[in-house]
Amino acid sequence: MMEPGSFLQELEEAVSRGSAESRLRALWHATDLLIAGRYTEDEIWIFGEVIGRLADGIEVAARAQLAKRLLRTDNASINIVKKLAFDNSIEVAGPMLQHSTRLDAKTLVSNIRTKSQSHLLAITKRHSLPIVVTDELVTRGNREVVNSVATNSGARFSDFGFLHMIKRSEADSILAEQLGLRKDIPRHIFQQLIAKASDDVRRKLEWERPDLLDQIQTSVIDVTGALQSKFGPASMSYFNAKKLVAARHGRGDLNESSILEYARFHKFEETTVGLSILCSLPVDVVERALDSSREMIMILGKALNFEWVTTMSLLFLAAKDHRISALDLDHMREEFSRLNTETSRTVLSFYKSRKNAAAADSEQRHLPQLHSH
Repeated sequence: MMEPGSFLQELEEAVSRGSAESRLRALWHATDLLIAGRYTEDEIWIFGEVIGRLADGIEVAARAQLAKRLLRTDNASINIVKKLAFDNSIEVAGPMLQHSTRLDAKTLVSNIRTKSQSHLLAITKRHSLPIVVTDELVTRGNREVVNSVATNSGARFSDFGFLHMIKRSEADSILAEQLGLRKDIPRHIFQQLIAKASDDVRRKLEWERPDLLDQIQTSVIDVTGALQSKFGPASMSYFNAKKLVAARHGRGDLNESSILEYARFHKFEETTVGLSILCSLPVDVVERALDSSREMIMILGKALNFEWVTTMSLLFLAAKDHRISALDLDHMREEFSRLNTETSRTVLSFYKSRKNAAAADSEQRHLPQLHSH
C-alpha cells in the first residue's frame, strides 16, 4: 500500500512545474489508480486533492471526461466531486449534478443558489430529489427547469412547492398538465390546479385523471350523508341557527368577530351558517370543509381574509374532541401563512361549481341552501 504523504509529494512536481502534457498524464494516472484501487478515506481525500489541483490547469473537454470517469467509481473523493459539480462549465458539472450519489441535499441547494440555470436543469434530472431541493428548484428555476422537475417521477414536493408551481402554471399550460398528471399530487392541491387551469387543460386532466375528479365530485355529493348522520336531515337546531344568524346578517352584524365567537363556544351550526353567508356558498359545501378537511378550513379562512386566530378557532371546532397537538398547529399555521387569498377564493368557487354540477345528476337529497345562484 502506498504512503499517502509520499504519493502527494511525488505528484507535486507535476502539479506545480510540469507542462500541460505532463499534468494531463499525471491526472489520468492518478485517476486510474483511484478507480482501480482500494483505499482508506484519508487516501481517497489525498487523491481528491491531487486530482483537483491537476484539473485546474486542463481544458474543459478533459475536465468533462474526468467527471464522467469518476462517476464510475465509488472511490471518488467528495472534495473533487464538489469541485466538478460547481464547475462553471455545464459540460463538466452536468454529469456530476445529474448522476453523482456523493452529492447531498445541502450541496445541491447551494449549487442551485449560486450556479446557472443549466446547472439547475441538470439537477432536475437526478434519479430522486428530496423536498428541500425541489422547493429551491421551483422557486429559482426558469420555465425549462420547472417543467423538467415536474416530469421527474422521483422528485418529492411539499405543498409549498406544488402551490408555487400552480401559480407559475397559470401562464404555462404544459406545466399545468404535467402537474395534474403527477401521481403524488394531493387531492386538495389538484383542486386548486383545476380551478386555475385553462379550459383545454381542464378537459385533458378530466380525461387523464378520472380518479381525482371522481373524488372531488364525490366529496361534494357525499355531504348530505355526513350531515344527516351528524344532525339529521333537517334538525331543529340547524334551522334555529339559520334563523338567528340570518337575522344578525340583516342587521349588518355578521363578520369575522361573529365567526370567532361562534367557533370558540363550539356553536357548529351557527358557525356553518355564518360562513356560508360570508362566503356566498351553499351550507353543505361549508359543512364539508368543517367536517372533514383541515386544508379546506384554512383555504376558507384565507379566502375570507380572516386572521390566524379565527382560522385556528375553526380548526379546533372541527378537530376531534376539539384538540390539536402543538406540533400540528405549528405546521398548520405555516401552511396558512403560505396560502394566497385570491387562489383560495378561486378554489371555493370551484367547489361551488362542482357541487352544482353534481346536484344536476344526483338523486340524493340535499339540505336547503341559504342562497340561490
